[in-house]
Amino acid sequence: MTQDDDLSPYPTYSDIRVLLCLPLPESEEGPGPLRVFTRVSSLENAQDDSIVFATDESALQQALGSAAGLILAPLASTADENEDRVIRVKDPRLAFARVYQRWFAARPTPGVHASAVVGAEAVIGQGTSVGAGAVVEDGAQVGADCQIGPRVVILAGTTLGDRVKVKAGAVLGSSGFGFARDRSGYIGFPQIGTLVIEDDVEIGANSTIDRGALGETRIERGAKIDNLVHIAHNCRIGQDVIIAAQVGMAGSTTIEDNAMLGGQAGLGEHVTIGRGVILGGQGGVLPGKRIDGEGEIFWGTPAQPVREYLRNLARMRKR
Repeated sequence: MTQDDDLSPYPTYSDIRVLLCLPLPESEEGPGPLRVFTRVSSLENAQDDSIVFATDESALQQALGSAAGLILAPLASTADENEDRVIRVKDPRLAFARVYQRWFAARPTPGVHASAVVGAEAVIGQGTSVGAGAVVEDGAQVGADCQIGPRVVILAGTTLGDRVKVKAGAVLGSSGFGFARDRSGYIGFPQIGTLVIEDDVEIGANSTIDRGALGETRIERGAKIDNLVHIAHNCRIGQDVIIAAQVGMAGSTTIEDNAMLGGQAGLGEHVTIGRGVILGGQGGVLPGKRIDGEGEIFWGTPAQPVREYLRNLARMRKR
């Protein structure tokens, strides 16, 4: 693991409170302001230099019974006020993630691996790392502080913003699956558009995102895409969208901001998933359909509100 020059190698008790915007104790309470923690861990594997988190009372009791040196616990926890290992926060899981990202997340050394192939006219931003066997073609642009994993392929006409993470084997900007047909067979339709991936997007291993046919495919800021996902030509994925593994979507699909797609969901062409919609695992949406309802869960094929889906399932079982 490498660390930025301005980061301490490991956090102290005081460092963690500062990161989480918590006041420093006036007294010597806590495990000592300068006590250093060298790892984050599960409750089961906690050591005296470990930071752990607990989201409910049961987990908190388990944490208190462990060797953990520091416990991030809910504000309403029942732990003894004199329990000096506990820091109370609004969202322990989020706080734990922030601590991890600040001090413990792996940061590859910037630069291009000797076995990677980068076109002479490709653009690689400052602080970006390009892994073993990766390919970045002429005409591709990669922003600053990106992490391009082993064997990733970034084709011409693809633009990545800053802090984009692409895991091993992903293919970005390939030709879409589009054909015209006459009596003699299929004729390839032009696939000459572009792919734009905005800042802070993460793309999982072996996922594929096609460039636009004549226009643009766009993945907007902060979207998180799991492994083995396929996004076809001319799709638009909104800000902070979550897409779980093995989701597949046909061309010209729109996923609006903050929507969530469960694993193995399938979307036909020209589908729109509205802002904040949650589509459950293996949910299916037929071509041209639109689903709306911020915060509402949809399930099944064709996808329907989960309560309706469960009622229909119950009726079928009674037959």
